[in-house]
Amino acid sequence: MTLLVALLSLTAACGGVEADMSATPADDGPAKPVALWGSEGGFVTATTNVLRPPRVVLYGDGLVIVDARRQLRLTGAEVDETVASMERYLTGQPPTATPRPGAPMVTDVPATVLGVRGKDGKMLEVRVPALDQVAGFYPKELPEAKKLMDGLATRAAASGTDYVATRVRMVAEGAASAEGTPAPWPAGVPEPSGTVDPVWRKDVEGAAVSAITKAVPAGPEHSRSLFKTGSGALFVLSWRYLLPDE
Repeated sequence: MTLLVALLSLTAACGGVEADMSATPADDGPAKPVALWGSEGGFVTATTNVLRPPRVVLYGDGLVIVDARRQLRLTGAEVDETVASMERYLTGQPPTATPRPGAPMVTDVPATVLGVRGKDGKMLEVRVPALDQVAGFYPKELPEAKKLMDGLATRAAASGTDYVATRVRMVAEGAASAEGTPAPWPAGVPEPSGTVDPVWRKDVEGAAVSAITKAVPAGPEHSRSLFKTGSGALFVLSWRYLLPDE
């Protein structure tokens, strides 16, 4: 045995055997979504449009994030089952679905976006206009896909935890005619610069995250927080946590 160990050590030293004890896993970069449900378009404010995250996004490691506010963790088996179901529901659907003839005309509502990462590594997305309003006029697979993702949102609301991140997307919307007494612009938070048309957006990290989350606490009751910059301009300041892949 002693002779065998010595021979192996000598061979490794001469390059014949690669030692792997010091090997480290490769950095695959940010986590990748494998399934999602979101919305886009519709009659919404510019701030809502810029800040709007996916309603539900599932990552390959099992992390589920809902509205960039709540999170939960799925098992590997649950991830595989969810992805397989979404593939079954979305495969063969057009990039933008069209309801069957006879569907009522619906305007100014967001389109539902359903997505799944296929075996080829590409994200397959299907946009479904007015799905909530005319679900019966679409192939049954599309409402089923949304129902599956909605179930994850329900679980996160019931048994998940608050989602927080080290990076924040902030949006300032001009409010020259706004009523109310503005607060001084929060110290440590970047002030809008350049053209604000109609909103100013900036992704921040570090100390600025603590400053903005302290000045504008999370929750819809704080969504119209009015501030005055050093130059006297008035803005409504809003923010949300960024997702791992943003």
